[in-house]
Amino acid sequence: MLMRWRLLRTSKQILKNPLSKSLYTLHSSTNSPPEKTLKDHNMKTLFDFPSKYPFNITPSIAESALSHCPSDIIALSFFMWCARQPNYFHSPKSFDLMVPIISRLMDRLQCVRGVLMELESVGCCIKAQTFLILLRIYWRGRMYKLALEAFDEMGSFGYVPNTFARNMVIDILFKIGHVDVALKVFRNTQFPNFLTFNTVLCNLCKLNDLLGVQDILKVMVRDGFFPNNGSFSMVLNCFCKAGRLMESLQVLCLMITLGHCPSVTIWSILIDGFCRAGRVCIASQLLRKMVDSGCCPNVMTYTPLIKGLFGTQMLSQAYDLLDAMVSQGCMPDLVLYNVLIDCFCKVGRHDDAVDIFFSLCKRNLKPDSYTISSLLSTLCSSRKFTLLPELVRTMDESLDLVTCNSLLNVFCKAGLPSHAVEFYNNMIDRGFTPDRYSYAGLLNGLFRAGRIDDAIDVYNGIIVNNYGLDAHVHTVIFDGLIKVGKFYRAIKLFRKAVAENYCLDVVSYTVAIHGLFGCGRSVEACTLFGQLKERGLIPNTCTYNVMLFGLCKARDINAVRILLKDMFDSGIEMDCTSFNTIIGFLSRSYRVHSAYRLFIKMCDLGLKPSKTTYLLLVESLLRSGAIDDACILLKVYLEDTMFVRGVGSDLHDKVHLCTETP
Repeated sequence: MLMRWRLLRTSKQILKNPLSKSLYTLHSSTNSPPEKTLKDHNMKTLFDFPSKYPFNITPSIAESALSHCPSDIIALSFFMWCARQPNYFHSPKSFDLMVPIISRLMDRLQCVRGVLMELESVGCCIKAQTFLILLRIYWRGRMYKLALEAFDEMGSFGYVPNTFARNMVIDILFKIGHVDVALKVFRNTQFPNFLTFNTVLCNLCKLNDLLGVQDILKVMVRDGFFPNNGSFSMVLNCFCKAGRLMESLQVLCLMITLGHCPSVTIWSILIDGFCRAGRVCIASQLLRKMVDSGCCPNVMTYTPLIKGLFGTQMLSQAYDLLDAMVSQGCMPDLVLYNVLIDCFCKVGRHDDAVDIFFSLCKRNLKPDSYTISSLLSTLCSSRKFTLLPELVRTMDESLDLVTCNSLLNVFCKAGLPSHAVEFYNNMIDRGFTPDRYSYAGLLNGLFRAGRIDDAIDVYNGIIVNNYGLDAHVHTVIFDGLIKVGKFYRAIKLFRKAVAENYCLDVVSYTVAIHGLFGCGRSVEACTLFGQLKERGLIPNTCTYNVMLFGLCKARDINAVRILLKDMFDSGIEMDCTSFNTIIGFLSRSYRVHSAYRLFIKMCDLGLKPSKTTYLLLVESLLRSGAIDDACILLKVYLEDTMFVRGVGSDLHDKVHLCTETP
């Protein structure tokens, strides 16, 4: 949205209202003229200098003067003066230099009118161009509220905003979310130009307003403004991302009809769009048409197609295309290598994925977080955890905190907790500031290594240095202790956390409740559940499931009824775990008919019973003599689930024995 200020100054679209001129003159005459000051004299001398000693001002001279000017208002006045010089146009860098200057002026003067009065006080005449320059500075500095204020002040001084000013206002209104107002300003623009349409088109594409894009494109072509390659790229990208492939082909036809030759970017967008939609065959045809038209594909063109071929299991075609790309001198970049690592992992070629990663340094490519993530997934799938230390050494320079946290997590999952602790120490030595995920990875590593006391010591040290510690870290220590059977120690740390008013969330309380049930303290668990709600925390489905499991294990049927009612009143729907827990409880309590009815309700809701639920229910039905119901239940299990030899054979044997009994 660039325009030459000299042309703007002489534009016939900016008209001075004669009535407002007389009012402005009357307003000026009512005030006594300001006294001549040293600042006025200096400004007059500065602006008279070129008339006495002519020289050609350049952007570098203007930028240097702006950078070293001690006064913000003089710098702004000088900026205005430069814009009025013949054949001089401010560079984008000059406008960038003005952004902090005008920001400091606004902090002091509070409003646009204050800036205008300050400019007048140093001898700068307020003209239409003054508003346009201010508007552009505000717009470039993202001071949108002030830009709209300058636009309004323009009218109060009797100037009619031209198309350039309206273009900026339209863009600002879109950016601050006032889409309807922006479209209204667009429709009321008397002399729209290409930039007007392009601004609206660009913003509607960002909003994914497909109908709006179509309408603006039609009006734009109808009024004789033809989109350029950049405009077409935005429109095609918008349609392709939304899966509107037929419309994207229509845009391509319009582009060719208007005499534009599709660029490599246009072809790449189309190929990517069809690959995303799973239409890989059509994408391959587009690639052939692209080559036939004389347009040479680049790596960005090949990448989505290779990924699409892998995704549709067309592996031989993917390998052939990759070979053809390399033979044509188009070498893969990091993005394509990332795609290949991910695709090789998904098709089970883990060795190839690992080989690609270790070859990156030879190709002078630096792995990014996506590369590391894909490779970690490969190592987890292939169980090649012995490569982890070598992986860390290879990407020594490309590690960031997110990658480090991922590695900590994988070390723990791989059963290498000592490596996790060692890697955490290396992180600290390299200057990384650990976050909650780093702390969680370290604590998990210590727990899995059996270093319980070290984990507690580390946790206490973390608390000392981080009072506002995230609830996730507290939860990790509670959960780790409970998993190794240290219930009382976990509860003690939890009580301390509550007393010290540490940050705890519903997950922290849920873990603590699980620990209390684990050591047989069901009354305390129920009390803690009540305290959870008193603190304003809302129990989730997992919390209720933990409570249900604990109460069912304690065989407190009355408490189970109360909890189920509370669950219903709170709007929490029962999930598979909830149903499985209640059905198991009823089966063990010899309430087989109630359990069976609940089982039927569970199936009607589309929830899948667990294998344990089937086993318990079949056993209960057999004990109660309901052999037919047990057989039906077994048949449903075998039809609706994959047959698991262990549980399935148990069920079948029990039914068979009972049916053979005379």
